[in-house]
Amino acid sequence: MTPASTLITNIGELSTQDYAQGPEASVLRDAAVVFEGERISWIGAAADAPAADETMDAGGRAGLPGWVDSHTHLVFAGDRSAEFEARMAGESYAAGGIAVTTAATRAASDYDLTRLLLARVAEAAAGGTTYLETKTGYGLNVQEEQRSARIASTVADQVTFLGAHLVPDGMDAEEYTDLVCTAMLTAVRPYVQWADVFCEQGAFTAEQSRRVLAACRKAGLGLRVHGNQLGYGAGVALAVEFGAASVDHVNYLSDDDVAALAGTWTGWGPGRSGTPGTVATCLPACDLSTRAPLADARRLLDAGVPVALASNCNPGTSYTSSMTFCVATAVLQMGLTVQEAVRAATFGGALALRVHTGEDRDGQRAVGSLAVGHRADLQLLNAPSAAHLAYRPGMPLTGSVWRAGVRVR
Repeated sequence: MTPASTLITNIGELSTQDYAQGPEASVLRDAAVVFEGERISWIGAAADAPAADETMDAGGRAGLPGWVDSHTHLVFAGDRSAEFEARMAGESYAAGGIAVTTAATRAASDYDLTRLLLARVAEAAAGGTTYLETKTGYGLNVQEEQRSARIASTVADQVTFLGAHLVPDGMDAEEYTDLVCTAMLTAVRPYVQWADVFCEQGAFTAEQSRRVLAACRKAGLGLRVHGNQLGYGAGVALAVEFGAASVDHVNYLSDDDVAALAGTWTGWGPGRSGTPGTVATCLPACDLSTRAPLADARRLLDAGVPVALASNCNPGTSYTSSMTFCVATAVLQMGLTVQEAVRAATFGGALALRVHTGEDRDGQRAVGSLAVGHRADLQLLNAPSAAHLAYRPGMPLTGSVWRAGVRVR
């Protein structure tokens, strides 16, 4: 049976972010899109649109892909607002605050963790996010990490194992690293697609991080790295060494770090057969909350390194899932153009999660850009252009949202 088709027409500005067409062709005027089931079946000028079973007039509003949030920590319980207030009063951020959330998360029931996760994903969808990753990392023992992975796998699009988030109180760092690489990895493996490690002062050393990445790669997981957040360190170098899909935070980058990241992209691009390199994922909401220097996305893009923007939604350093806020911050404070910021929050996130083409994980349809055959993830803004995301910062501009062809807002 042929799925019902939906025509969305009279889109004043459509930011397709279709990398195959190049940046110059990624914005269409007076456009239309047709969905058939969960896929996009046609895209082009509104005057040329085919007939469909249902038609919606966008009224000249702007359209763009749903946000792809490639870095979140949504499986948690508890509250750390007191820590936030202390930080705003002058205390510096340290990784150890994670232990507060670990205690609350371990104490929560499966029901409560699932309920909280569903509510957070619903909030994100209401803000235009149609595809997201989330991590474990607040269980920090075998049973609790497995539980977090299992619950996350029922809701999130992709799940990352982050047992190497922090060494729990009372445990030796070397013994805990061994646990992450053995019994904990085995327990979570059925539920996760990726592994991550917090390679940072106060978390895991370069050598411990290397052991985690090697074990997780051997287990068949894709790799990601929390790196270079609190200072210059080995995170970027390890991500490049292991061919990680992304290195996230990247607040402190040496010239060698930037050059190494750029080198992973040699030969990749439209019409080329090269494989994607390591995406630099910037987390501006976290930078503002920790009063850290904003990641230098402009420098990375100018060097040829693809950038993703993500929310890093978590209870300690970035309790927001608003990708619109991240886009506005990237334009107003990080030196990106509107289209560069939108691309980083859509196609960039999909690239970091390796779901930017139709030949990716588990055969699922591409997300993060609007093209024939891609998943029908679209948002309409209550504005005539994407520029309003930064021109009117903080305003509730998300209008209608479709995820896999189903309207969710």
